[in-house]
Amino acid sequence: MGKQKTYKNFLKVTVILLSTLFGIGYLPILGGTFASLAGVFTFILFFKSNLSFFLFTLITIFISFPLSSWGERIFEKKDAKEIVIDDFSGMLISLLFLPKKGPFIFLAFLLFRLFDFLKIYPANKLEKLKGGFGIVGDDLCAGIYTNIFLHVFKFILKISS
Repeated sequence: MGKQKTYKNFLKVTVILLSTLFGIGYLPILGGTFASLAGVFTFILFFKSNLSFFLFTLITIFISFPLSSWGERIFEKKDAKEIVIDDFSGMLISLLFLPKKGPFIFLAFLLFRLFDFLKIYPANKLEKLKGGFGIVGDDLCAGIYTNIFLHVFKFILKISS
């Protein structure tokens, strides 16, 4: 019985660490903004190739759904403010296949936060889904909007990666 309790405690701590992005979600204000900044710094500091960043983004998105659902149960609140892995995941999508240039990164951050705040259709509908799908869905939508906007901008200005 002791091993099972230890295992459950380990899982709970793991879910809390990952869903709060190692405690960022516990910040009293702007947790989502700081989680988005963590996504920016992850992009800048740790990834040299588009492929490795793409794979990291896919894995992060994949684990965001169950982590957010489990986090919601642990925090006993719908879309608990402590859960910020959704903002991190959305920011990663915003940066996919973009040049690692300051203006693009800055615009990606600003646009992602704007789209996340505005909840433009279908983000407003996705947010109403239950569990991890509702928590993560609207942020993924904001990330997709940001990414499309910046790729169109890049194409119009004929900027190379």
